[in-house]
Amino acid sequence: MVMRPFLAALLLLAAPAFAKPLVIAHRGASGHLPEHTLEAYKLAIDMGADFIEPDLVSTKDGVLIARHENELSDTTDVAEKFPARKTKKTIDGRETEGWFSEDFTLAEIKTLRAKERLAFRDQASNGKFAVPTFAEVLALINASKRPVGVYPETKHPTYFAKLGLGLEDKLLKDLAAAKLDKAVGRVFIQSFEVTNLKNLKTRTTLPLVQLFGDPGERPYDQEAAGAALTYGDMATNAGLRDVASYAAGVGPYKAYIIPMTREGVTSAPTDFVVRAHAAELKVHPYTFRSEARYLAPSYNADPTAEYCAFFAQGIDGLFSDFPDAALKARDESCPMTTKD
Repeated sequence: MVMRPFLAALLLLAAPAFAKPLVIAHRGASGHLPEHTLEAYKLAIDMGADFIEPDLVSTKDGVLIARHENELSDTTDVAEKFPARKTKKTIDGRETEGWFSEDFTLAEIKTLRAKERLAFRDQASNGKFAVPTFAEVLALINASKRPVGVYPETKHPTYFAKLGLGLEDKLLKDLAAAKLDKAVGRVFIQSFEVTNLKNLKTRTTLPLVQLFGDPGERPYDQEAAGAALTYGDMATNAGLRDVASYAAGVGPYKAYIIPMTREGVTSAPTDFVVRAHAAELKVHPYTFRSEARYLAPSYNADPTAEYCAFFAQGIDGLFSDFPDAALKARDESCPMTTKD
C-alpha cells in the first residue's frame, strides 16, 4: 500500500509525541469554563490536552473569531449589549433568528463577554471572558511551555464565501503569521463541508479532516450544488477512499463507531474504524462529555467506561469537553496497546 506523502509526514512527526490516541479539547475545556474562550483553551492546555479545537467564524471586517456558531446569543451577552441588532437569516438553508458575527466589527465583538451555553453547567464564569480571535488562540498555543496542537474548524464556509468573507484565506494567513502553516504534526483543519477541504488540499500540506454528520444528511455545499452526496455515502468503502484523496482523517459522530438509539441503547461496534484505517484515514470521533445525560445506560453514568469502549475500537483520537477525564481514562484506566 502506498502512503500519501503528507500523511506519511504527519505520522512521522506526530508519532513520537502522541503514541497514544489524541485527546482534543472540544472548544477548550468547555465542560469546565465557557466554550471558545482563551481561559477554556488555557485550562485544556494546563490539563495536558494534545490539541485544542477552535471553531471559526468571521466578523464584518473579516477577522476570524472563535465561536461555535455565527449566531452569538447562546454564548455571549450580545442580546443585552446590542438589542436592536437582532435579525433573521438563512444559514445553510435554515432560517435562524438572532445576532450574527458577520454583522459586527471586531471592535464591537470585543465589547461582548462569553457565557456558558448549557443551562445545566456552571454559570459562575458568565461575563468574565472575552471572545478571542483565531490569532489570539494561536498566540496562546505558541506561548505554551509544551507542544500543543490546534484543530480549527471552518464553520459554514459556503455561507461565508457568498458574503465575501471566505474563511480559508484568513485561516491560512493566521497560521502563517503564527509560523504554524507548515507545522504538520501540530495542526489539523476540519470541516463538515467538502468543497472547501478540496480547495485547501491544493493550498496547504497541513492534514485535513472530513467531519461526518448524520448519515442521511448532505454536506451543505453539496446540498447547495444540487449534489446527492450524503455523509452516509461518504462512510461507505468507496466514499472513504474518495475522502482519502483529499483528507488525512475523518471526524465521525460517535454512533458511526458504536451505534446508539435515541433511547440511549448501544449496540455492537461497527467496522467503521477498520474500514477507515484501510483507506489510510485517521479516525477522531466526537463528542465525549461526562454528564450522565450524554452517556448510554450501559456505561452506568461512568464516562471512563465510554472512553474505554471507544479506545478499544482503535480510534486515533477523540474530541472531549472534559479533556482531564479523557486523559485520565487514556493514561490510567483503559487497557490499550500503545501505537507504534
